[in-house]
Amino acid sequence: EVQLVESGGGSVQAGGSLKLSCVGSGFIFEDYGIGWFRQAPGKGREGIACISGSDGSTWYADSVKGRFFISSDHGLNTNFLQMTSLKVEDTAVYYCALSFEFCPNYGAVTDDFDYWGQGTQVAVSS
Repeated sequence: EVQLVESGGGSVQAGGSLKLSCVGSGFIFEDYGIGWFRQAPGKGREGIACISGSDGSTWYADSVKGRFFISSDHGLNTNFLQMTSLKVEDTAVYYCALSFEFCPNYGAVTDDFDYWGQGTQVAVSS
């Protein structure tokens, strides 16, 4: 059974950093794509980062490019999202997700992802 469990969320001031983790089980990271999405109150789910398990290629939404960094430790079956220079508008519930393809559509489309974690809350204050 495929499972994804996020952790690392919390409250931080603008300009600060957080590192989210996504621990996977029931699959091999090298065979799939892992993406991160976020959903702010009253808004749709936004794809923000994706990494291909095959070659480590990464994609980022313009809203986070240069501030967020996605990586994987295949030995630990864990994916990370390092978030720096956080802004108030980064406040959201963050989800990791698994795609049977390697980051289709640059990881931006929720329907391309087959398994989801439960989410972790990130709150950025001014």
